[in-house]
Amino acid sequence: MFFMVIERVLIVDPVDGEFTGDVEVDDGKICRIRKRECTPRGILMPGFVDPHIHGVMGADTMNCDFERMEEFLYSQGVTTFLATTVSTSLEKMKEILGKARDYIFKNPETSLFGVHLEGPYISREKKGAHSEKYIRTPSKEELKEIDLPAKVLTFAPEIENSAILLELLEKAIVLSAGHSNATFEEFMKFYREGVKRITHFPNALRTLHHREVGIMGAGLLLDDVKVELICDGVHLSKEMVKLVYRVKGAGGIILITDSISTAGFKEGTTTLGDLVVKVKEDVPRLEDGTLAGSTLFFSNAVKNFQRFTGASLKELAIVSSYNACLEFGLADRGRIKEGMKADLVLLDEDLNVLMTVKSGDTVFSA
Repeated sequence: MFFMVIERVLIVDPVDGEFTGDVEVDDGKICRIRKRECTPRGILMPGFVDPHIHGVMGADTMNCDFERMEEFLYSQGVTTFLATTVSTSLEKMKEILGKARDYIFKNPETSLFGVHLEGPYISREKKGAHSEKYIRTPSKEELKEIDLPAKVLTFAPEIENSAILLELLEKAIVLSAGHSNATFEEFMKFYREGVKRITHFPNALRTLHHREVGIMGAGLLLDDVKVELICDGVHLSKEMVKLVYRVKGAGGIILITDSISTAGFKEGTTTLGDLVVKVKEDVPRLEDGTLAGSTLFFSNAVKNFQRFTGASLKELAIVSSYNACLEFGLADRGRIKEGMKADLVLLDEDLNVLMTVKSGDTVFSA
């Protein structure tokens, strides 16, 4: 961690907005911000946060390729991420959590914040690209084994025994509704207990209907529910992204990639868990045509969201970093403010990543 000065930039803070000036960094933290009139040489934003990524460039959470994921994600401006699983056995879940715990312990300044357990307590009807043989109802015995560094667990509210998952909230594990056919009221039972998050909205959810709005309706209706969005133009049309933005505002949206190990390869065959995935023209699908994650890079998610919605730079900082930091209690990052951790991304006017800074160190330079 060295002293550095990032000069003549357009500083974009999710609370204070946009202004030009310089940012001084020392001992891994922002120590001084000097506002001044200048012609900016780039756009400085809080480092991006991806709370839902399965893999990228051949690396896969299920293989515990955390270092390879981290190294590549710096090129995307991502300074915090949750390595994300698919439904699997309890033994495999424990292995991934254990190896993630070890990796974080050995690398205290890592961008790996923890693990997002997507499943296995989900709906068979809305399983998407999850292997049905691993989908199951939760049990007290299994819950004893789920602990930090798990940070998020995606579950279906309507399944049997789902109420016992509320115990995970006491371990500071965020519950996120997803892969679910739940009705509005089935979701509301959990909402009243503090579940206010929806996974890759509105994919793998009950379709909105005027007599039963389901989780999709809840996500649109309830102001304090945050929704993940995959802005790849495949999972959601640009019109749908704009609709969600118009209804929720930037404060209700968290950008994710949901990318898999073939992200970065236009064609090829891989596996997601134990399911075969074929990538054609950048779109990964199971053999039956079901979408199987994405090949989206986070910097492209940011660009697409801006292009689809016309969002301001301040709003981009909110959906790409600030909301996720608030959700996970990361009070030391997600802002460009004196005293905060120096997790930063420098972009050009087209939102291409020029430089990424993690805890005051330059970890990527174009």
